[in-house]
Amino acid sequence: MTEFWLISAPGDKTCQQTWDKMNVTTTRPTVLSTNNKFNIPDLKVGTLDVLVGLSDELAKLDAFVEGVVKKVATYMADVLEDSRDKVQENLLANGVDLITYITRFQWDMAKYPIKQSLKNISEIVSKQVTQIDNDLKARASAYNNLKGNLQNLERKNAGSLMTRSLADIVKKDDFVLDSEYLITMLVVVQKTGYGDWQKTYETLAEMVVPRSTNLLFEDTESGLFSVTLFRKAVDDFKHKARENKFTVREFQYNEEELKADKEEMTRLSTDKKKQFGPLVRWLKVNFSEAFIAWIHIKALRVFVESVLRYGLPVNFQAMLLQPNKKNMKKLREVLNDLYKHLDSSAAIIDAAMDIPGLNLSQQEYYPYVYYKIDCNMLDFK
Repeated sequence: MTEFWLISAPGDKTCQQTWDKMNVTTTRPTVLSTNNKFNIPDLKVGTLDVLVGLSDELAKLDAFVEGVVKKVATYMADVLEDSRDKVQENLLANGVDLITYITRFQWDMAKYPIKQSLKNISEIVSKQVTQIDNDLKARASAYNNLKGNLQNLERKNAGSLMTRSLADIVKKDDFVLDSEYLITMLVVVQKTGYGDWQKTYETLAEMVVPRSTNLLFEDTESGLFSVTLFRKAVDDFKHKARENKFTVREFQYNEEELKADKEEMTRLSTDKKKQFGPLVRWLKVNFSEAFIAWIHIKALRVFVESVLRYGLPVNFQAMLLQPNKKNMKKLREVLNDLYKHLDSSAAIIDAAMDIPGLNLSQQEYYPYVYYKIDCNMLDFK
């Protein structure tokens, strides 16, 4: 299970008692969840007005940061071309896997100094993650262009003989060049029609050079033949070839162009390899940064919501539960029984009930503070 429930409840006589009670209730007699304390430092409370406003802003920021975290993860999968194990081993936070990071969460005092106001801390996160989002767009766009151009060239060099580029198939020696009267043409012939071609090509027009055809290349379905004829017979030859189901490919041998094509392919391929390493490193570092920022936002939300619900002085215990998949419904019931005394109205409000005028911003409402954290960053097929 990659889903966690981050909850808080007011301190009983001590916060330790709150923790013990929840832990015993959810693990005996049946283990409904794996639990960890979630450490939130003593943050600056500020005024009630500020907290109420901040509660809404943090909800929006939470959604935005989660979106960026998932975007970076998805793009990493795209760049690593969907090798699932490879992607997962690069999706780390502070050098450890995501579940370890969350279950051992420690506030980063250097990045998010707790002497600052809650609003300032949320602005630091917002700025930092907006920057990651903008950088991702720029880097992804550059890399995708490169990848797209390379794929287009590769596509040109693949496919059937009817459509593919002939640049890497033909050689200078295959053509009569610089002749005022003669020209070499290229014709695609189905494999089943090789016999017909050999029998008829010399008679398709009046001025075809006898015995001038050569098989230059073949794929699974057809072959590419060269044939030499007089320039003035070209139109007649094309017409007759079409009637006989032979396909003339329009092609002029130009050494400079062919060389430029090959060089372009090599350049794009080299550029892609050059950019790949630094891009994966950037994604790895910034995935970690964005994920850490996201979990700090969750911590801020728990703090703000707990103060708004349970009042001052600050006295609550934040707890992280990792539900066992088959016991989620039971766990929810146990928690509701344990905390229903905190808010009698909450027991009747369920995510499935749509109460007009009561906008819970799509977040389920329970008598305890609750936020879901889903560590599954990728929807692999």
